[in-house]
Amino acid sequence: MTTRIVIVDDQSLVRAGFRLILESQPDLEVLGEAPDGDEGVAMARRLHPDVVLMDVRMPKLDGLEATRQLMADGASKCRIIMLTTFDLD
Repeated sequence: MTTRIVIVDDQSLVRAGFRLILESQPDLEVLGEAPDGDEGVAMARRLHPDVVLMDVRMPKLDGLEATRQLMADGASKCRIIMLTTFDLD
């Protein structure tokens, strides 16, 4: 079984690094990448991934609010893994 993933992070190098690591595994497939929460929500709703790797701090719509939006309607069955490089609680 292949796990389908969407990567949402505002830093293109971070997205590229995650894609490289994830796609090296035969049972993982990266469906797409989004640079902010708005695009991430739209992409997740369109592509129906199993997992969304979601950065916490992004422009336009942060990862916390994007997660709320994805979970709010109950239609999304994806799991969300929150990511951050900031040393804040």
